[in-house]
Amino acid sequence: MPKVSEIMESMEYGPAPEDASAVRDWLRERGSFGHFIAGRFTRPGVTFASRDPSTGDELAQVTQGTARDVMKAVRAARRAQRGWGAMPGHDRARFLYAIARTIQKRERFLSVLESLDNGKPIRESRDIDVPLVVRHFYHHAGWAELAETEFPGHRPLGVCGQVIPWNFPLLMLAWKVAPALAAGNTVVLKPAEYTPLTALAFAEICAHVGLPAGVVNIVTGDGETGAALVRAPVDKIAFTGSTEVGRGIARAVAGSGKRLTLELGGKSPFVVLEDADLDAAVEGVVDSIWFNQGEVCCAGSRILVAESVAARFEALLRARMQKLRLGAPLDKSTDIGAIVDPVQKDRILRLIDRATAAGAELVGGAAAPGCFIAPGYLKNISPANPGMVEEIFGPIATLSTFRTPDEAVDLANNTRYGLAASVWSESATVATDLAARIKAGVVWVNCANLFDAAAPFGGMRDSGYGREGGREGMLDYLAAPVAPQRDPAPSEIVPAEAPEESAGIDRTVKLYIGGAQKRPDGGASYAAQDELIPLGNRKDIRNAVEAAQGGLAKWQGLGGHGRAQVLYFLAENLAQRRAEFAGFASPAEVDAAIRRCFFYAGFADKYDGATVSAKPGHLCHVQPEPHGVMGLIAPVAAPLAGFMALVLPAIAMGNAVVAIPSQDRPMAALTLAQVLACSDVPGGVVNIVTGPRDDLVRALAGHDGVSAIWHAGLGEGLAEVQRVAAETLIPVWTPQPRDWSGPQAQGREFLRAASRTKTIWLPYGALPAGTGSSAY
Repeated sequence: MPKVSEIMESMEYGPAPEDASAVRDWLRERGSFGHFIAGRFTRPGVTFASRDPSTGDELAQVTQGTARDVMKAVRAARRAQRGWGAMPGHDRARFLYAIARTIQKRERFLSVLESLDNGKPIRESRDIDVPLVVRHFYHHAGWAELAETEFPGHRPLGVCGQVIPWNFPLLMLAWKVAPALAAGNTVVLKPAEYTPLTALAFAEICAHVGLPAGVVNIVTGDGETGAALVRAPVDKIAFTGSTEVGRGIARAVAGSGKRLTLELGGKSPFVVLEDADLDAAVEGVVDSIWFNQGEVCCAGSRILVAESVAARFEALLRARMQKLRLGAPLDKSTDIGAIVDPVQKDRILRLIDRATAAGAELVGGAAAPGCFIAPGYLKNISPANPGMVEEIFGPIATLSTFRTPDEAVDLANNTRYGLAASVWSESATVATDLAARIKAGVVWVNCANLFDAAAPFGGMRDSGYGREGGREGMLDYLAAPVAPQRDPAPSEIVPAEAPEESAGIDRTVKLYIGGAQKRPDGGASYAAQDELIPLGNRKDIRNAVEAAQGGLAKWQGLGGHGRAQVLYFLAENLAQRRAEFAGFASPAEVDAAIRRCFFYAGFADKYDGATVSAKPGHLCHVQPEPHGVMGLIAPVAAPLAGFMALVLPAIAMGNAVVAIPSQDRPMAALTLAQVLACSDVPGGVVNIVTGPRDDLVRALAGHDGVSAIWHAGLGEGLAEVQRVAAETLIPVWTPQPRDWSGPQAQGREFLRAASRTKTIWLPYGALPAGTGSSAY
């Protein structure tokens, strides 16, 4: 054993293992685990082993869930939801508080169990994961208490199916279960097959605090169990996992009416400007990707460094990397633990081989015996290299350079993902400029991987849609109040055959694309309202999307105040032609459309962001941003008021739209094009294409230039559109049928759907004494 004086010279760490005896005793006592359904554990069925990835030793036998098990759990959740949803928010808050307090009392036990099952270092599960779990249940106890006043008229969705991954087993459970219960829903949760044990320990906590039977149900198993849950009669699916599986889930739930949130993969940029604090940025890399084995979908795995400081940054990075300790997860001196399973280790090594075969150079990153890979990075890597494009999900980053901030933004956005980003600069102007321009749901400035229950988290593009955390996360588990539609919608009629336009004679009303009236491609038309209506096609949709993309910059550049002025002017011009529009729609519809212009003009500069109370020493700002180009499918009923109910909130938030009006009553929308043109609405902001609704919507949903779809139509066409949109992971919102001339056809529900949030973290002041600092 070395002397103290020798240790002071070498600064080497000796072994400091965490005692796991209490956890191992608990596992031995239970032997094999069944599912947790209706408040109790079932008898084990066909089981599989849950193993310690650092040693390969078996920890426990866990039951493989079947479709029948899933249905039992869903029925139990459905029975329990009636009472849980009707329970006063105060009572739900007390249960959530009890869960938080009990987890807090068992923090050490749960931390050890998590590290044994997942392979992550005890310092991460003990100091980061479990405290955040506690924070989520405390935070959502507050939402349960305040729900009736903060979300008036909202109601729970019902039964929520939740599928979580293996990288943060207990934390992902808390992210999903806490808001669902606070909102009055019940849940059926399937943990990852590699890491089910903390979910089963959580089930015991639910029983311990007396949570009503069936409110939380946990069914263990592999991907087949998860697929059975997706197919089950639940009201919402919340999934965190790979983009490929998320896309399949979106296809599977298409047309089912289930609410869906997806938190998928990421290839997040870590941008280091030339004026950055390089030492701090290096620590950010360590916190972001290496301390957690790179098993974080938002890890800053694409390091982009200003060319002028790249050599110095890399030298610091190499020196820091060589000091990191790879070893047993339960050793308190370990920095980097085990990969969760040999299957995942093999996948990481295959990706490294593909990257180096394509020309990249690997620094570090050596495979070690067992389920271990040393930290490393790929340099001299091209933008098209598999290591740069695909999510590695291991302790391997990429390192490349840029010359200007504009080039940094281009490289940062050169990915199909959009989950998170980290920007490092001593210039607040440069850092916040990049934060605004990088396409990501979360941006950290001079910090990395900060999370809090009050801060919405989620992505865009192939990183999914929906948010977890904060007010946004609660709203994703609530249904907005909607009055039933006063009159049934007319039947939707698609012409059996579109008549050809007479040669040389222009008798049709025209499409409205790019601020001008245009004949449809091919010149075909159909009869409606005693007019020949242009019969748009896929090419017209393409032209309209391109026009919308061209109109975005000018429209968004006006800001909220400028857009408000345009909408007020639109209301004024519409009022002057009230009698004319009353010929296409009822006078009540015209008056509703005018009022709606005023309503959204008022909100254009008032639906703003909020700074939420998160971690000390940081500002956490939640900023609503427009989607970009939106596809809108208007309801058949109320051809003017229904059309404006969709168009106005979308453009008020800064989007440009391609709108498909009522198929058999389109004249109000087409005539509106004349009003838009003389109301200072920039060309391309509103584009109107008429024709066979379902064909046009399929073209819209399949266009990669469209960022969101609203579908207020009825029928089988909706399911097909959702299946098409699943391929590009475009969110499809389906506003419920309502009286489109009434007050419930406008409001914050529409504004929220017309935007997505970006959560921006900025250092602010000094940390209070004694709080310490952590990247998490």
